[in-house]
Amino acid sequence: MPTDRPIPTSRAARGGALGRAVAGQAIRGAGARISMAGRSEELRRQISEKRSLQAADQLVTVLGSMKGAAMKLGQMLSVLDLTLVPEEHRQRFQDKLAALRDSAPEVDFDAMRTVIETQLGASIDTLFAEFDSAPIAAASIGQVYRARLHDGRAVAVKVQYPGVDAAVRADMKNLALFLKFWRNALPAVAAPELIEELRTNFERELDYVEEARTQHALAARFRGHPHLVVPDAIVAMCTRGVLVTEFFDGVSFDRIRSLPASDRDRIGEIVYRFYVGSLYRYHEFCGDPHPGNVLLGNDGRVGFIDFGLFNRMRGEHVAFEIDCLRMASEERGENLLAAMIARGVVDASAGVSPDECLEYVYAASEWNLVDRVMTVTPSMASSGLMLAIDPRGGQRTAMQRQNLPPEHLFSRRADFLTFGVLGQLEATANWHSIAREWIYGDPPVTELGIAEQQWRDTTG
Repeated sequence: MPTDRPIPTSRAARGGALGRAVAGQAIRGAGARISMAGRSEELRRQISEKRSLQAADQLVTVLGSMKGAAMKLGQMLSVLDLTLVPEEHRQRFQDKLAALRDSAPEVDFDAMRTVIETQLGASIDTLFAEFDSAPIAAASIGQVYRARLHDGRAVAVKVQYPGVDAAVRADMKNLALFLKFWRNALPAVAAPELIEELRTNFERELDYVEEARTQHALAARFRGHPHLVVPDAIVAMCTRGVLVTEFFDGVSFDRIRSLPASDRDRIGEIVYRFYVGSLYRYHEFCGDPHPGNVLLGNDGRVGFIDFGLFNRMRGEHVAFEIDCLRMASEERGENLLAAMIARGVVDASAGVSPDECLEYVYAASEWNLVDRVMTVTPSMASSGLMLAIDPRGGQRTAMQRQNLPPEHLFSRRADFLTFGVLGQLEATANWHSIAREWIYGDPPVTELGIAEQQWRDTTG
């Protein structure tokens, strides 16, 4: 329901919902501990399950209401199966999280109109031939509207919520405290490394001018591509708080999931090539793969949108990741350990063995390394994601003191979120045979890969 209430921007105000949630969680925890005394194992399990469900429901409610960084965390969790709640209730929780991908409490259009006209320096009627005041999507920091320019082009207009920049900064100060109180009920959500990574990168999403430049460059790079499209940004109409791009008319991800398996497999390979392959081919990648950013066009091409969280990696860092994948694929544990020590991933004095290094890389990247056909499921991404975020959370004693450097943490997050999207599709492929194109420079072996290579050859 639209509201004209402003988004609270102070840490105290933003923390109000968190404080109430934390207090409720603490009370429930104490109550559960008391009520479990002397009860049977089955009853203890039921009480623990109820507590976990209550915490999960409250987590979704708070994340959705906060927008900003907290909602971004909810979007990320929505594509993964993190075993946060008992299996028989997991789909309900997953569905509630998935709602965060494309919807949020709407801000009254009059407030959003003020942002547009202030940012662009003219009235909406002057700027656009048509403008639909009903938002077509609500993103983590803004709402998206459909409009038409005076030259006839259909466009999407993404507008930041008033005051969201201050709200995001307040969220980040409160979020770590908030998640601390969910560590027992929802341990996978509470990894401090995850929150630090979000804090480091999320504020970059507030600058729509930079996002417009990125999207414009990607639209040019992939123009004429045989099976994907990036709608171009109208750079001259973009400001820090307003982003105007070409409108891509496509089928939503929920509809994509209902397609036959062969169609989902095809789309899955395109998603994999775009989100993961771009890192190794171009040394840059989108850090925010999630289903709300993937659309299927009428011509069969897959459209990709939302490039606020975009990262570029230095060539030596990309080369290190490729080297590690090669060494793991070839079972060269000694070489892998030496490379990790040299890069600072592993402390030379920690007593990590070559086999433990191989086990770690396989836990995080097996789908890229094993030469077999594999159907991706949401749960397959979960343990690898958390291990990549925090190796200390694994069961390997010698790896408990090791840390992944920030630049590799960010690329692994993109890798696993892509894996999560493929899991939602239940896409099937020999992912290793595709990855060999960038790991070893092998020629493509799939129909999509061959068509893409021909396109690259003709475009230079």
